[in-house]
Amino acid sequence: MVSTDTVDVLIAGAGPVGLTAAVELRRRGIGCRVVDRLPERLPYAKAVGIQPRTLEIWDRMGLVRAALEAAVPMLGQLTYVNGAERPRIELALPPEVPYGFAALPQYETERILDEFLARFGSRIERGTELVGFAQDADGVTSRLVTASGAQEEVRSRYLVGCDGAHSAVRKGLGLGFEGGAFPEEYMLGDVELDWDMPHGYGVRAMHLGADGAVDDVLVCIPLPGRGRYRISSMVPPELRTAARAESGDGVAHGLEGGAGPSLSHLQDVLDRLAPRPATASVLRWSSVFRISHRIVDRYADGRVFVAGDAAHIHPPTGAQGMNTGIQDAYNLAWKLALAIQGGARPELLASYDTERRPVGVEVVGRTVRHAAEGVQADPDDPGTVMLREAQLLLGYRGSPLVGPPEEGSDGADGPRAGDRAPDCGGLTGHIAAHPLRLYDLLRDRGHVLLLYGGGDGEPGGAGADDFPALAATARDVSLGRVATCVVLPDAAPAGAGDTMTLPVYRDRRGEFARQYAARGRTAFLVRPDGYLSARLQPPTAGELASRLALVFQA
Repeated sequence: MVSTDTVDVLIAGAGPVGLTAAVELRRRGIGCRVVDRLPERLPYAKAVGIQPRTLEIWDRMGLVRAALEAAVPMLGQLTYVNGAERPRIELALPPEVPYGFAALPQYETERILDEFLARFGSRIERGTELVGFAQDADGVTSRLVTASGAQEEVRSRYLVGCDGAHSAVRKGLGLGFEGGAFPEEYMLGDVELDWDMPHGYGVRAMHLGADGAVDDVLVCIPLPGRGRYRISSMVPPELRTAARAESGDGVAHGLEGGAGPSLSHLQDVLDRLAPRPATASVLRWSSVFRISHRIVDRYADGRVFVAGDAAHIHPPTGAQGMNTGIQDAYNLAWKLALAIQGGARPELLASYDTERRPVGVEVVGRTVRHAAEGVQADPDDPGTVMLREAQLLLGYRGSPLVGPPEEGSDGADGPRAGDRAPDCGGLTGHIAAHPLRLYDLLRDRGHVLLLYGGGDGEPGGAGADDFPALAATARDVSLGRVATCVVLPDAAPAGAGDTMTLPVYRDRRGEFARQYAARGRTAFLVRPDGYLSARLQPPTAGELASRLALVFQA
């Protein structure tokens, strides 16, 4: 057994969730190691849907361009029942949302994150398996087996399990993982289809039996490449794996071993259900898979955390799984970074479970309902359903990091503390010739304090002489970890803000004022993960300090 030096964070699992955690930690100057038992990246298009909220996260991290260039747009879904076309689902979002829906094979997502991680001098330790760990008051001691068979002992301050549905970290903690499994089995295939269906649309074709139940289904999701789709359907009898479905830990989920479907199996389904003649070719990979729905009883125990499939598994309906896991990792990583740097309140890390487990519970429940009844059966209006599927309605109102709403400041006509911070355009500075987006100001930063100056005749006016003092309060309480920007309405008097030592931007098109329902002097504190910690109107140094003190310990 070889002992190594202590590392800040050990991450088990190098899928999209583990890599997101690693990138965010390294971006913030935190040392980490990423180990994965697989010798190489799997070439499977497993999770392919990229939600708009994930693209916003990647924007904040600085890697969204690579994803946009590699992905293809998802414009909507065409639905057919017994050969008859049903109303088309358009994946349309409000114009202020900066990104749409996209499709990208999971191995491409992992490649992009892996290459971005390499910029910080970190790499995945392939063929290295976590086989055990023990934690104490000061850290975690983990036992690894490397690709050569050598055993290694690693001491870390924290351990993060992103090691999938059969997580060794979850088992090592003894976490409950309650839920159930669907009896049906499905097959997947990555193929090229020669047909004349509209580009950018998924296809769902179902057959209903005499009793009205679905007895046959075909789902086709477009992928990058000419005529390329990931298709799924029910398995034929000769490919069923029921005899070996349950793994050693009782979780039947994901890709199964054994024979995968051949091109002829997939062609048979297309011949039965495809709405137009289709010929499949160039089979890249195929598999049989099963679905469970489970969630852990807690996301953390002491210095050990679980995220992604290690914490929650559910039907692939709506492409929620990987995207939810990425948000788990992003939420956890900025908190770990603050804790390691010594600027966080002791309660900060406990908020990971408080904030993310309710999200996991909701996603598991919703995807199970949608798998059984269809997204169309959702009782909410289509616009709300679309925003929820895009993961843009997720928020943390009531979180211990947010605190109670300030009287008169968290009204229903704008984002409240705990809500996602929306984007907007039309911001101009003194030097940049072209307007900026608000997300340009937030990118590659931690907490950001946005101070809105108010318009002529509004309370506080545009002068806002106390803004430098508010910025100083934020700087002092956070030990310099909060950046500050001032936004002034276009109606502000000429020269307003020129004497400030803070960055000043003008809301030329009034988009910031509309999106944030900003009237008069208002302070918006934006967390590193793009959610509002506070909305203070009008702001005072004492109120701002009390909100910051929920996170920072000076």
